[in-house]
Parts: sequence; C-alpha cells; structure tokens
Amino acid sequence: MNEILTLDESLFLARGGERNCYIHPLDNRKVIKIVHREEKHNEQNKLENKYFIYLKEKEIKLTYLAKCLGFVRTNFGEGLSYERVLDYDYSASKGLKYFLEEKFFTKKEEEKLVLDLKNYLFENDILFVDVDLSNVLCQEFCKSKYRLIIIDGLGARRLNWRFHLYLLSLKFTRYKIKKQWKKFYNNYLKFSTYS
Repeated sequence: MNEILTLDESLFLARGGERNCYIHPLDNRKVIKIVHREEKHNEQNKLENKYFIYLKEKEIKLTYLAKCLGFVRTNFGEGLSYERVLDYDYSASKGLKYFLEEKFFTKKEEEKLVLDLKNYLFENDILFVDVDLSNVLCQEFCKSKYRLIIIDGLGARRLNWRFHLYLLSLKFTRYKIKKQWKKFYNNYLKFSTYS
C-alpha cells in the first residue's frame, strides 16, 4: 500500500450513502470505494475488509460476490479496492433492477437467477444485509449466461458488537440471513413484472 493512486471525477462511478466508488486509475477491472462522509459514519470499508478476511479464512468461494482486494492509498484518502463486475466482453455489468424493468428474462430465467443467489447465500452462510437492488448486478459471464453478483452491503450495517456476534454465532447469522432474504425478495418482487 505504498503508491498513492490519483483519482479524479473522470473515474467516478457512483455515490452511496457513505462512500464514493471510482474506477481504479491503473486497472479498469477494479474499483475503489472511498468514504466521503466527514461526519460520523459506519466504517463500511473496515467492516467489509474484515468480513472478506473472515470469508477467506472459511474458504468460501466468492462466485456471487465482487471480490475485495484490500486497502489502497489515494489522493482522496484510504480506499478499499474491489474487483469490478464486468461481462464476458469486458463491458460494465448492469444492475438487476435494469433487467427487471426491461423484462429482459423470462419468468423462469428470472426466478432461477434469484434462486441461485439465495442458495449461494444460505449454503455459505453469507450475510447480505443492505438488500437494496442497487447492490446487485447481473453479470453476463458467458454469452447469454447470467448470474447475480452482490457488490455492496455485506457483513453488517455497522462495525459493532452485532457484527462480531454474526462471525461467532452461526445460529444468529442464519436468523439474520433469513430475515434479510425476505426483505431482498420483497424488493425484487416490487420491480419484477412477473409478480
């Protein structure tokens, strides 16, 4: 983490409640998330980095998650680097919401995408807590083959005792996973033209 990377507005991708997201200046297959809030914030970068270290220690395959690559230094301060979700042709993957509104998939295809993500989260005990549809992209990983990728909202909302309890208690984790999945599924149904 020695080199200071230079970010500018030409690399800006999106603004969240706590962080801005930029394309990595030296590798457009990566993004960097920088905390933009001056006031108190939820330490999402620290939280997500800790959560990905935990998943790595558990040897969880990150098939449906944008991979966290660790901290980098930038002219805007410390940032957390991630794999950028791209389609097989290297174009930027679009959000799930876009595909739902465009009625891109058949009902069966749409339901399978959502079920595959659910199975992955439940089988691997993955905490997807900020279940807004903007946190899920739909990646065309091979020609006409798609999967959902979570790009944000993993682990917990805050770096507090609950987050640590999730890491220690599988029972508590599984309760939270079920609860959050219901919320995600309801968010999905709001935009699905088949519901």
